[in-house]
Amino acid sequence: MLRQVELVERVLSYDPHADEDLLNRAYVFTIKTHGSQMRASGDPYFSHPIEVAGILTELKLDTASIVTALLHDTIEDTVATKEEIEQNFGSEIAVLVDGVTKLSQLEVQSDRTKQAENFSKLLLAMSNDIRVLLVKLADRLHNMRTLKHIKKPEKRRRIATETMEIYAPLAERIGIQSFRDELEDLAFVELNNEARRSILRRLEYLREEGEDVVAKIVTTLKEDLNESGLQVEVSGREKRPYSIWRKMEQKNVTFEQLSDIIAFRIIVANVEQCYHVLGILHAKYSMVPGRFKDYISTPKRNNYQSIHTTIIGPERQRIEVQIRTREMHETNEFGVAAHWQYKQQIGGKVQEGQQYRWLRELLEILEEASDPDEFLEHTKLNMYQDQVFCFSPKGDLISLPAGSSPVDFAYAVHTKVGDTCVGSKINGRLAPLRTVLKNGDQVEILRSKNQTPSPTWENFVVSGKARSAIRRYIRQQQRDQYVELGKSIAEKAFRTDGKPFTEKALTPVLKIWDLDSVEDVYYSLGDGTHTGRQLLDIIFPGEKSKGVDDNVVPIGKSRNQQKRNKEHAVPIHGLIPGMAVHFAGCCHPLPGDRIVGIVMSGRGVTIHTIDCDTLEQFAEMPERWLDVSWDTELQESNFQIGRITIVMANEPGALSSVTSTIAANNGNITNLLISNRSQDFFEMRVDIEVRDVKHLTNIIAALRADPVISSVERASG
Repeated sequence: MLRQVELVERVLSYDPHADEDLLNRAYVFTIKTHGSQMRASGDPYFSHPIEVAGILTELKLDTASIVTALLHDTIEDTVATKEEIEQNFGSEIAVLVDGVTKLSQLEVQSDRTKQAENFSKLLLAMSNDIRVLLVKLADRLHNMRTLKHIKKPEKRRRIATETMEIYAPLAERIGIQSFRDELEDLAFVELNNEARRSILRRLEYLREEGEDVVAKIVTTLKEDLNESGLQVEVSGREKRPYSIWRKMEQKNVTFEQLSDIIAFRIIVANVEQCYHVLGILHAKYSMVPGRFKDYISTPKRNNYQSIHTTIIGPERQRIEVQIRTREMHETNEFGVAAHWQYKQQIGGKVQEGQQYRWLRELLEILEEASDPDEFLEHTKLNMYQDQVFCFSPKGDLISLPAGSSPVDFAYAVHTKVGDTCVGSKINGRLAPLRTVLKNGDQVEILRSKNQTPSPTWENFVVSGKARSAIRRYIRQQQRDQYVELGKSIAEKAFRTDGKPFTEKALTPVLKIWDLDSVEDVYYSLGDGTHTGRQLLDIIFPGEKSKGVDDNVVPIGKSRNQQKRNKEHAVPIHGLIPGMAVHFAGCCHPLPGDRIVGIVMSGRGVTIHTIDCDTLEQFAEMPERWLDVSWDTELQESNFQIGRITIVMANEPGALSSVTSTIAANNGNITNLLISNRSQDFFEMRVDIEVRDVKHLTNIIAALRADPVISSVERASG
C-alpha cells in the first residue's frame, strides 16, 4: 500500500502545481471514514482506495481525479455523505465521487438489473466528466487484481463476466489499452483458466525457442530503416493470452497459424515517415494479402491510429508490424489520459466525454430503452464488437460494428434517417436493407416521409443504437393500438349492457386495478390483461349482463353495418404484425370471411375465421371472445396472406404453370412448401398475397382449370 508521502510525491512528479493539502486531507479522510473495515483479503479496506489512486497516478491524472479515487467508496460504504464530501473537498469532487458511487440502496429484482442500473448511472455521470469512468476503471482493475480472495466461486465468476462484457470494452473505447488488456486477462483467469494456462505454456515454449529470433528481427528491421536515413524505435511485443485466445476463436485457427503472437512496433517522428517506413518494408519484404490496415487515415472509434501490415520478414518469419508516431503511441496506450496534462494547461472544465460519438450513442440508447436489462443488452451490442468503416456519399467516415447493414448505417447517421429509411445504394447500386456492409463501402440511404421502422429490421441489425430505436418505435405503436382497441372493448361492453358510455364512469376502476389514467385502463383491456366483463363488474357491481345484441367491436365497417357505428371502428389498415390486433397463422383470415377475435392476455386480439379448429380451445372461455368485422373500404390498398394446398402432376413445367396462373390473377407468392412428393404427384402449400376472399377464390378457380393440377383447396389449419 502506498504511503501518504509516496502518493503525494508521485502526483507532484508530473504535476508540480498539485494541491498537496487537498491530497493529504483526502488520504487521512479515507482512512478515518473506512476505519476498521476489512477486505476479503484481510487487508484494511482503506488500502483499496489508496491503491486505486496509485493506479491513476500511472496515467498522470489531475489532483481532483486522485482525490476522487481516495474517496470513491466513502458515500457507499461509510457514514460519509455527499454533502460532507462537498463541504470538505468542494462541489467538483463531490459530483465525481457521486458519479462513481453505486446505487447500493436501490431495490432491484436481480443482480443483472442492479448491474444495469449502476451502469446507467455511471454512463450519465461520465457523459459530463470522463474522469468518472477513469476512476471506475481503476477501481475495477484493483478489484480484479484481488478477485482471488473472494471465497464464493459464483460471485468471482459474476464479477469476471461483468468485467469482460462491460469494463474491458469501456477501457478499449476510451483508448486505455493497458487497462483493457489487464482487465481481460484477469477475467480470463476466472472464466477459462485452463485455456489460459495452455496458451501460457505455448508462449513459454516460443520464448525458449525464439528468443534470439525476436532480437534478430528487431535488429534487422532497425538496420533496414536506418539505411534509408530514418531514425526509428523498433520493439517486439508479446500479445496477452486472452487476445491470442480471442483471435483463435474468431478466426477458427490453431495457435501455430497465428502470425501476430508477437507484434513488432516501429515508432517514427511524423505521419510522413509512417508511410515512408511502410514503403521500405513492402519493397523489401513480401506483404501478406488481406493483412493491411491503415488506421491513420481511418482511425478507430477510440481515436486509435497506426498502420498494421503483415510481411514475410527477416528470418523468413511471418510477422505483424505496427507503424505509428510517438504521439499516436501515447494516445493508443493511454487514450484520453494521454492528453490530460495538455487539457489542464488549457484550463476550464473538462468535457472530454462529449468528444466521443459512441458515448452519445449510449446516452441515446439509455433514453430509448424500456428497462435496465434491455439497456444493458443494447449497450453491450454497441461496445463489444469489431468494426467496419463505411462512407457517406459526401465522403464522411462512419464506423459501425462488424456485420452492420444499411439500416445500422442510417441510424448511425441520425435516428430520423433510420426511422425514414426505405432503401439503400451501396457503391452506387441498389441493395437490400439487410445487406452486410464491408470495409470501404459507400452507402447512400433512400428515405421517405411516410416510412416507419419495420419490426423485421430487428432480425438483422447489429448495432445497439439501431435496435433500441426500432424497439422504442414498436413499443409506442403497440401501446397506441392497445389503447385504441381497449377503448372499443369498453364501449362494446357498455353497449352490450345497455349503459351509456362515459370516460368518467371508468374512474372507480383506476384504484382497483392500480392504474394512473383512463388511457391505462384502455391499454389493460386492449392487451388482454382485463376483459370488458370485469370492467362492468367493477362499475356496476351485482348487475347481470342484459345481453343486448349490439355487441360488435368493429375492426372496421362491414358493408351492412349502419353509419352510427362508424365512430367505433378500429381499422386494421397499416397493421403491424404482433401488435394489438393480428391474424391467426392457423386459418389465415381474409376480408370477406366471417371472423371472431380471441383476447389473449398480454397479446391483444387474434383474429380467426369462425370455423377455425383452434377456437375449440376457447369454448369454455366466453369472456375471451370478441365479435369483430372488416373494414372493406380499406381493402383496395391492403393485401393479406391467403394459404392454399395444391396437388399437381409431377411433370416438367408444372410448377411454372402454377406460378404463372397465380401471377396472371394478380396474386403474389410469399412462401411455397412442397410437403409431399411421389412419382406421379406433388403436394404443396402456397401462401399468396390477396385483397380478400373473392380474390383468392378467383385464383383457386383459375388453378382448377389448369390440366396439370389435380386439386386446389384453401388451407384451414
